[in-house]
Amino acid sequence: MEKLIPAHIASLVPYPPGKPLDELEREYGITNSIKLASNENPLGPSPRAVEAVRKALWGLHRYPDGSGYYLRRRISEKFDLPFEGIVLGNGSNEVIDLVIRTFIQPGDHVVLPAPSFLVYSLAVQAAGGHATPVPLKDFVIDLEAMIDAVTERTRVVFINNPNNPTGTILSRHTMDAFLDGLPPHVVVVVDEAYIEFARDPEIFRGFGAIRRKGPYVVVLRTFSKAYGLAGLRIGYGVMAPEVADYLNRVRQPFNTGSLAQAAALAALDDEIFLEKTCRAVWEGLEHIRRRLSAAGLVCVPSETNFMLVKVPVDAKKVFEGMLRRGVIIRAMNAYGLPEYIRVNAGLAEENERFVRTLLEVLETLEG
Repeated sequence: MEKLIPAHIASLVPYPPGKPLDELEREYGITNSIKLASNENPLGPSPRAVEAVRKALWGLHRYPDGSGYYLRRRISEKFDLPFEGIVLGNGSNEVIDLVIRTFIQPGDHVVLPAPSFLVYSLAVQAAGGHATPVPLKDFVIDLEAMIDAVTERTRVVFINNPNNPTGTILSRHTMDAFLDGLPPHVVVVVDEAYIEFARDPEIFRGFGAIRRKGPYVVVLRTFSKAYGLAGLRIGYGVMAPEVADYLNRVRQPFNTGSLAQAAALAALDDEIFLEKTCRAVWEGLEHIRRRLSAAGLVCVPSETNFMLVKVPVDAKKVFEGMLRRGVIIRAMNAYGLPEYIRVNAGLAEENERFVRTLLEVLETLEG
């Protein structure tokens, strides 16, 4: 069997998924644990989305709408985007894969920031391409270095804005200059999974760039974070219609389910829920930052629903210590940041429990 597997597949390291909460509690003998590791919505799903799913249940014997017509139409209307340029995905992860499969042949080159979303490099390697990771500069994507890394074989450049796992952003001015400085054989994928949480008025938003740069920009968005639909796996990409045409040739039929489409359509207009979510996240992160700063810990300013926290010991040890106390966070060792943990904002009581537990764990480890 090993002889049948290409080397670029055999050497892939799978994305590290977390264990189910129930299994972690059983394994560690704990109860009443809280999960603040996956940047999920602390308020749960949009109530409108839940009601839409209930109504759609009786249609489960039918295949879903393979074109996602109604959801794509509403996205087009809400954001003034070309209907033909919207491609739905099983989470925005699938659209990443579609872009890679459409544009990358074995041996082609991709430029991506590091650290950033791990799936970018995995998708490139799975397609037989090779990626150049460009280190961040002061936790921010270094656009000058990204341009310097582009070669004649570069086909795709990934930009995560705001960036995961750092929470930092790129401004309109710097991104416009970056796009203008790229050669015409490069497609820029702007991943805006956390854009709804950003408050900085200077942040670059990619939809306008599609109108300006046409087929050279693809923008990704998701319903997993701000809208609370992570369990349904629904996201979308926006691009020039001619680019969408090629992605749709690669895309599997019925790639998004009827429940996911119904939920996303309802959630998209649930402005009250979105406002509550953002307010809870902003207040939660500020509480965490204030409490940890008072204890002498450094928090990286974030425009997302999560925050990086620098810890004085190895992050894996902090992760393990907190896990045994029923608080699940993410150690950043896999991202090349062994002195940092990442935590997303939870409910008020969860945020305070995280702070107390972190301080207890650090006292134990340092003592």
